[in-house]
Amino acid sequence: MPSRTTLAATTAALIALAAPMAFAAPVPKPAAAQAAAWDTDRAAAAHAADPGSVTASGSENDASGPGAVADGDGTTRWSSNFADDAWIRVDLGSVIRVSSVTLDWEAAYGKKYVLEVSKNGTDWTTFYTEDDGTGGSVTAHTYPQEVTGRYVRMRGIQRATSWGYSLYSFKVYGGEPAPASTTRSNLALNHPAYGDFYQHAGNSPAFVTDGGWPADLKADQSRWSSDWNANRWVGVDLGATSTIDSVDLYWEAAYAVDYRIQVSDDNRTWRTVYQPSASEVAARRADVKSPGDAVGRHDTVQLPTPATGRYVRMLGVERRSFYNPAPATAQFGYSLYEFQVWGTGGSANAAYPALPKDPGGSYTTTFFDDFTGSGLDRNKWRVVRTGTEMNPVNGESQAYVDSVDNIRTENGALVLQSKYCKGCTQTPAGTFDFTSGRIDTNTKFDFTYGKVSARMKLPVGDGFWPAFWMLGSDVDNPDVSWPGSGETDIMENIGYGDWTSSALHGPGYSADGNIGKQQTYANGGRADEWHTYGVEWTPEGMTFTVDDRVVQTTSRSKLESTRGKWVFDHNQYVILNLALGGAYPAGWNKVTSPYWGLPQSSVDRVAQGGVKAEIDWVRVEQKK
Repeated sequence: MPSRTTLAATTAALIALAAPMAFAAPVPKPAAAQAAAWDTDRAAAAHAADPGSVTASGSENDASGPGAVADGDGTTRWSSNFADDAWIRVDLGSVIRVSSVTLDWEAAYGKKYVLEVSKNGTDWTTFYTEDDGTGGSVTAHTYPQEVTGRYVRMRGIQRATSWGYSLYSFKVYGGEPAPASTTRSNLALNHPAYGDFYQHAGNSPAFVTDGGWPADLKADQSRWSSDWNANRWVGVDLGATSTIDSVDLYWEAAYAVDYRIQVSDDNRTWRTVYQPSASEVAARRADVKSPGDAVGRHDTVQLPTPATGRYVRMLGVERRSFYNPAPATAQFGYSLYEFQVWGTGGSANAAYPALPKDPGGSYTTTFFDDFTGSGLDRNKWRVVRTGTEMNPVNGESQAYVDSVDNIRTENGALVLQSKYCKGCTQTPAGTFDFTSGRIDTNTKFDFTYGKVSARMKLPVGDGFWPAFWMLGSDVDNPDVSWPGSGETDIMENIGYGDWTSSALHGPGYSADGNIGKQQTYANGGRADEWHTYGVEWTPEGMTFTVDDRVVQTTSRSKLESTRGKWVFDHNQYVILNLALGGAYPAGWNKVTSPYWGLPQSSVDRVAQGGVKAEIDWVRVEQKK
């Protein structure tokens, strides 16, 4: 979250301010207060509060009017009239690009509500939808949506209590985009920024053009931070072809040792216009410190000759090293507070493109297997083997092998069965006591968007871990890998009879931090009975079901607003497997012996041959 701002001649800054304030007309803070809060060398005045700029559908009483959300007092609050459709609106005084909104809820919070923006106070566009609110402090980042307007409002849909909606503060962040200029200026300020993979929503590319950076180039604020990969970039749309003479990069401690400044006319084809010299790279490479001692740097890059282009980016080539501790070193991602592009040209009309929408239409089946053949149909499925197609993961105990003992069709169903034999299974990845089955459609059927479902019967017992899921087809690309590829867990069960789970994994929401839900079967159902598990995957989100009952809904808009990059816009493939033990079961059953997550009672059951997952059919339907 930006904690400071920069104002160009026509640029507003933090609107409704970090101390919960809204504003109508820009009014500087008193000089003493300003000096305490801002680096005045690089930031003009913040804006004073104007409670009169806030209106609402109604209030519980005169003491809880709408102006309380912008009075700078975190103990006062607006409390609405007792109606589900109550609303509160902030007038920002001018049209800005909104980068984020923070709502600080009192106990009477919104269960369902939307955040909307308008240029005229009449025509509204929704940019954030909350369908399962829990109160507290909620920050909705707008990246990568285009959210510009003068007015921002919270419109209630459903209250969480019998009271109204109650907010301590309503904070809006953003600024006016730099306009076209015939004189040399920073053309990037508050313009759309882009990048590939970033750590989470609070470190998106949008932060590199918001005008904010800490004076010590060390604090964790207002910055883009990539994932841990050397081949990462961040750039800005100047809005129109521009003549660029220099670039300023304000780095956090995780700066690039080597990088390229590139320009483009179309955001696809890039021309390198600057790179550090060999001696500069060597000096930067030699600056190795512990993370606690390291600070950032300010690079002023004067281009050898002025360049022309609409888009400008920093492409990372080599990351800085840190003692971890000395003499060992480690590398993280790239972290950039601010990206300034100096020159002439540009346009304030630069905008993020609209997010893709569900095209509509009817579904048709594009993949189906009911496992009625005499064996696995290898035109549809790939058998995955430990040490060949994959290495051991998650601390699981089994080796996946290609054997009819573990993968077969039987009575019109696919059977994945686990076997036990102490030290009997040799693989390129080591020796294993257990074998099991894993198949997928990778290279056979990789697809984007659709309804994916399977009818399954699962084993129940501590540490048995059957799963029906999907992985991004680029997971083996070292410039992507996991979780950048995306993972969609349609169904996972870790041996409990009464529940399964679904989840999404991606950058900023992976492993234990995934976006997931548990579901308990309706009407006393159990995992070892037949159930149908599914997901509907569209450009706008994911809807998970069990027996056609919705158990989890995750929209792209909410995911990117609060968690991280949406990485479900490209091919995935279907996976079915039966694992034994490992991180997920152990996190619940706390078993450490004789195997992690797998107690002796479960080992005995595997040895007796009774542990198997059965799949009646798998179907993929797509809109054509």
